[in-house]
Amino acid sequence: ILNGKILPQNAMDLTLKNGSLIHQKQVPSSHFNPRPNIDDISLLVIHYISLPPEQFGEHFIDDFFQGKLDPHRHPYFAEISALRVSAHCLINRAGEITQYVNFNDRAWHAGVSCFEGREKCNDFAIGIELEGSNEQPFTTQQYASLQRLTQEIMRAYPLITKERIVGHCDVSPGRKIDPGQYFNWATYLGQL
Repeated sequence: ILNGKILPQNAMDLTLKNGSLIHQKQVPSSHFNPRPNIDDISLLVIHYISLPPEQFGEHFIDDFFQGKLDPHRHPYFAEISALRVSAHCLINRAGEITQYVNFNDRAWHAGVSCFEGREKCNDFAIGIELEGSNEQPFTTQQYASLQRLTQEIMRAYPLITKERIVGHCDVSPGRKIDPGQYFNWATYLGQL
C-alpha cells in the first residue's frame, strides 16, 4: 500500500540498478541507442498508448516496441508496424511495469521535441508510457505505480525535479496530445 492505494505486487520493489529495474518485467527493445551524456538525464516525459487504439490488455505494445508488430492483425497496425519507437517503461491498466530500454540509454519516444529551448529531448529524457487513451481516465493502480516509479527515477537521476516532469504534448506541442485530457497532474505530482 502506498498513500492508501493498493499497488500490484511487482510494483512494491522498484530497485533501480545501473539504469535497470531489477524486479520488474523486462522486454528488451532494440529501438534505442547510447545517450550523448548519461550525466545529463534531466527530464521525464509522460505518454499514453493503446494498441489497437482504445483497446487494452494485449501484447501488442510489447510487439510494437520490439519491432515485431504484425501488420495483418489490425488495420491500424499496417500504418505503424514499420516505425522504430520505444519507451523506457510502460505501466499497464493494472499498474504493472514493463521496462523496454535501460534508463541510461536513449529510448525513441519523444521524436521531434523541444524543452526550454533545447531540442532532441530523447537525448536527456526518460519516457514512460501509460496504457490508455485520450478517451478515458487512467486507473488508480497506474497513478500509484507511476508515482512510485517517478520517485525512484528522481532518486537515481536527481536532475529530474517536479518542474522537469512533462507530458509529450509539452515537448511536441501541436503534434502530440498525450498524456491527454484525463491525466490528473494534481493527483500525480501531489504525491511526489
